[in-house]
Amino acid sequence: MTVLERAPSLAPVGAAISLAPNALRALDVLGIGDEIRDLAAWQGGGGGLRTPGGRWLSRSSAEAAAARFGGPLVLLSRATLVDRLAALLPPGAVRTAAAATLADPGDSRRPARVSVGGQELEAGLVVGADGINSRVRRALFPLHPGPVYAGFTTWRVLIPVPGAEFASHETWGRGRIWGTQPLKDGRVYAYAAAMTPAGERAPDDEKAELLRRFGDWHDPVPAVLAAARPEDVLRHDVHHIATPLPSHHVGRVALLGDAAHAMPPTLGQGGNQAIEDAIVLAHHSDDLAAYTAARLPRTTAIARQAVRAARLNMTGNPAAVAVRDIAIAALSKAGPALFLHGFDGIADWRPPYAAGEAIAGKP
Repeated sequence: MTVLERAPSLAPVGAAISLAPNALRALDVLGIGDEIRDLAAWQGGGGGLRTPGGRWLSRSSAEAAAARFGGPLVLLSRATLVDRLAALLPPGAVRTAAAATLADPGDSRRPARVSVGGQELEAGLVVGADGINSRVRRALFPLHPGPVYAGFTTWRVLIPVPGAEFASHETWGRGRIWGTQPLKDGRVYAYAAAMTPAGERAPDDEKAELLRRFGDWHDPVPAVLAAARPEDVLRHDVHHIATPLPSHHVGRVALLGDAAHAMPPTLGQGGNQAIEDAIVLAHHSDDLAAYTAARLPRTTAIARQAVRAARLNMTGNPAAVAVRDIAIAALSKAGPALFLHGFDGIADWRPPYAAGEAIAGKP
């Protein structure tokens, strides 16, 4: 096994990642599910959905989610997850600063070929997990339109916030959202999104932009912004693959994660679906057509649901916002099960391997 990483290290870009029961079951197959659960914070306990003024539209229940889907929704830093996954690899398997290109996808009669550093490597299976701007995807499907702008940008911070006490929450405004989530290690993960033209950036710095857009929102938003330094703030425009690929494989090459099905973050399923992909690919590594058959319909449906969710929580129309908030408050009175229903068929997914079952002979 060889992992070719274009970046100079495996240090992840990003702040934190939410893992639903579907991804945690996949990690159980690798033997690290319980370790990740121990390191992570449960999401939803005592929190919920709020308006910018602080009014609660709905309250969430971590226990109700765990009961419905057979496990909790958890949050931890991306660096922690990457470290634990990298530790499973054989020594010397990872080559960083390795800018690779796909030379030949291969077929049933010949191996795939990858060029890297003046060398050419042959492989019975090549996995393109190179993100939303995947070069592997472009090589396999040169006529595919690729990712498109989702209409909004995001900011993220992962910092200590001394003295802040709060329940996890997400707040929906007009064309803007904010979320604040405590991690188990004592830091706070905060994220924000707003409808903006693609490529727009702050005239000064992104902390100042957040203060302009969210500085007058309810506590603890001002406290988080006060604790953040300009260099703590990450900003990225959101792109997604609006036109599904015709396949998640060609020849001996399989696509995985954002390279195959990048989606808006509104369901928190982008990373979860990549983890699912990896386990299913291991199961079907000798039959990539079966991998595509298992993953393409599911990821296409979840990506479309994420787009619909973005239209709901990012709407800027005042009348639509008022109707949305009234509907959410009314549904909340009926109990959390109505909100959890949206994750039926997603969070209750189970891998083709049982927890602890060896993936013998699989790459």
